[in-house]
Amino acid sequence: MTGDKGRFAIERARAVFRREAEAIRELEESVGPAFARAVERIRRAIVRPEDPAGTRLGKIVVTGVGKSGLVARKIAATFNSTGATAFFLHPVEAVHGDLGVIEREDVVIMVSRSGANEELKRLVPSLRLLGVGLILITAKRDSELAGAADEVLLIGDGPEACSLNLAPTASAVASIAMGDALALTLFDLRGLKSEDFARFHPSGALGKRLLLRVRDIMHAGDAMPLVREDANMKDALLEIVEKRFGATGVVDAAGAVSGIVTDGDLKRILLKKPDIFSLAVGEVMTRNPKTIGPDALVADALRIMHANPQGIISCLLVVDASSKPLGFLHMYDCLRSGVGS
Repeated sequence: MTGDKGRFAIERARAVFRREAEAIRELEESVGPAFARAVERIRRAIVRPEDPAGTRLGKIVVTGVGKSGLVARKIAATFNSTGATAFFLHPVEAVHGDLGVIEREDVVIMVSRSGANEELKRLVPSLRLLGVGLILITAKRDSELAGAADEVLLIGDGPEACSLNLAPTASAVASIAMGDALALTLFDLRGLKSEDFARFHPSGALGKRLLLRVRDIMHAGDAMPLVREDANMKDALLEIVEKRFGATGVVDAAGAVSGIVTDGDLKRILLKKPDIFSLAVGEVMTRNPKTIGPDALVADALRIMHANPQGIISCLLVVDASSKPLGFLHMYDCLRSGVGS
């Protein structure tokens, strides 16, 4: 698309971005005590009290119809990803038997821009009978659903990004942001750490960054390129060629790591001393190489490789507390694992 139509498309996209960004900024300026009360209501539902035996934990039930239903699914997914048990309940299915999944300990979050959805209004009497907490995310303060809710979280009643002010766009973005704010505030209040977050994301790049350890992917035993300090450079070259990592670790007489020899070292030495094979490894190796422990995160290993002041390094020797070699880790191993993606 070129010419006037192309320029129009670009400007229209920018206008959409501006309007949706404005909707988020309006939320930031308007959030208040009702939000804090909603977070506390959710926290009380899902966090076990200090004690009492047999105390049941509640769930977060999120519901909505149409585009608000899609937003509700996203909010439920965000809660789940931060360790709070949540699920989406379709309001039509709910009044046809699925209300049985809601219990007194639960809290229900309704998403409705208008606050007037008939499908949601039909749920209110049953929810009141069950005694569950009801939180509404809406643009309409004076709506019927707002009057029935325990807490009302307003997303602003400004125009949509749609040129006809019809398609839910800015309001949908604001509703998602409100759900994110609830879930992430709750996450922080519960004092959860990256280790906890990892338990909810065991697969994919995120889980790998948080869970994968060096020992899981390092090369150990015979696969580890290693020579002694008193070996000659021919032995080092053979080790580098055979193990195909572009480097070999070096150990002293006590078996502790004392250095490393890389392809780059070999090239530099050849330029100065063509009779390289007459040299002992200990004469030319790089002393005090970067090392890492087997229980370190692979993500930390990558950071060490990239943070080297003399330039990125491609491998690390894995050592125990006595600097004895346990394995060999190459940057390619980290990238293949998905951690660097």
